[in-house]
Amino acid sequence: MANITASMVAELRAKTGAGMMDCKKALDEAAGSMDDAVDILRKKGLSAAAKKSGRVAAEGIVAVAGSGNRGALAEINSETDFVAKNEAFQGFVAGVATVVLEQAPADVTALSALAYPGTGRTVAEELTHQIATIGENMNVRRLARLESAAGAVASYVHGGGKIGVLVQLDTTSNDERVATTARQIAMHVAAANPQFLSRDEVPADVVAKEKEIMKVKALESGKPANILDKIIEGQINKFFGEVCLLEQAYVIDPDLKITKVVDALAKEVGTEVKLVKFVRFQLGEGIEKQEGDFAAEVASMAKG
Repeated sequence: MANITASMVAELRAKTGAGMMDCKKALDEAAGSMDDAVDILRKKGLSAAAKKSGRVAAEGIVAVAGSGNRGALAEINSETDFVAKNEAFQGFVAGVATVVLEQAPADVTALSALAYPGTGRTVAEELTHQIATIGENMNVRRLARLESAAGAVASYVHGGGKIGVLVQLDTTSNDERVATTARQIAMHVAAANPQFLSRDEVPADVVAKEKEIMKVKALESGKPANILDKIIEGQINKFFGEVCLLEQAYVIDPDLKITKVVDALAKEVGTEVKLVKFVRFQLGEGIEKQEGDFAAEVASMAKG
């Protein structure tokens, strides 16, 4: 049997991130060959990751990357908030966001096949490695990327990665106030959660449904039928002011609507400024959480 030294175990652990005992066993099995031991751990890691793949991952981090005229968002989910505080997991998420920024994949499938920085693995392989090392199911859920040919893309993360936002302002001005305002609007988006950029983007069926609800409520409250149209018009404008970014009251100065903030910026820098796009990711939105799953599994493992 090969003489497995502590330094060999430490070296293998540094290369793979696996536990000390797993590294010792792999080196024993590989008769001291470092390369073979790495392969053994990767194979075991794939198996371990597969066992975890069915567990609900609704925690995690939304990360941002970028500056200047481009920015990226990536949401990576984990099973528990505890893992979201793990430095290795945080590093992985930051790395994925950087890949999105630099290589502009069209979707998660394309992202998964790209090289993950500094590892010799793809993003998908690195995800599997992280699952095996950390011991929880994880999922690269979604990504977004904005780039302005002339202007600024600001990013903002709130709550340690609970919310991530990108905002794109198009303009020919290089004035630093453009980037500053873009970031302030990104902070606004995080707080106000607009659903659309402008009322033109709101689907007709959504508007029709809101109007019908408003009509029923007005009739039930005893409003006269001959003023229903004016009442509904006023209420639908209020609705647009709640869900459309350009019509929302600015959280920093509620007397101003976002469209007025952009107009004021254009006057300050002396050229046209246009708020073109925004993206807002809130961690775990739309995922059905199953709080008892992970605890039940731990309990069953303890019994076994």
